[in-house]
Amino acid sequence: MRPMKYSIAIVLAVCLSQGSKGASAAPVPPTGIDVVWAYAGVWKVETEHLDTAQSKAGHEKTTLRNACWKNGAYLACNQYVDGDSKILIVFTYDAKAKVYTSYQIPLGGGEPGSGKLLIEGDVWTFPWKIAEGDKITYYRVVNVFRAHDRIEYRQEFSPDNVHWTVMAKGTETKVASAESAQSPITLP
Repeated sequence: MRPMKYSIAIVLAVCLSQGSKGASAAPVPPTGIDVVWAYAGVWKVETEHLDTAQSKAGHEKTTLRNACWKNGAYLACNQYVDGDSKILIVFTYDAKAKVYTSYQIPLGGGEPGSGKLLIEGDVWTFPWKIAEGDKITYYRVVNVFRAHDRIEYRQEFSPDNVHWTVMAKGTETKVASAESAQSPITLP
């Protein structure tokens, strides 16, 4: 009988040790440029536009698909709105300054743009400004990640970069991951 008890004890110990090896640790959160991968995939977007000096009231529903890929330190997303490719956005990250930069390349050879992406936890802000003569108007889009698949956002403007007026607000809900929307391409 003794050999049987030892056999059961050994089998139990092996099973327990295998179970602990098979248990997965908490996923490591992405860092650097990989953080931006959160935008990849298909999103249902609902926007409420407000009547302001910079916007007209209205309601809009769209489907946004960010077909993204990464190559080295660059992450690019071809952004589709309701099935039509609209703009290519290329993201970079300066690790020393902890600053993201986005470069927007429009279709048809239009003038490209660039801007910053400021990430503070779950709040991602895209600020920019437009100068008309001596007058500068500041703008920003603020994305608040409520979950990995839900963003609440607002578009705002300000004459002084302190007092902000909301032009639009809405939600983005991810309905398909990047893998199901289009396989991501990672090049060496």
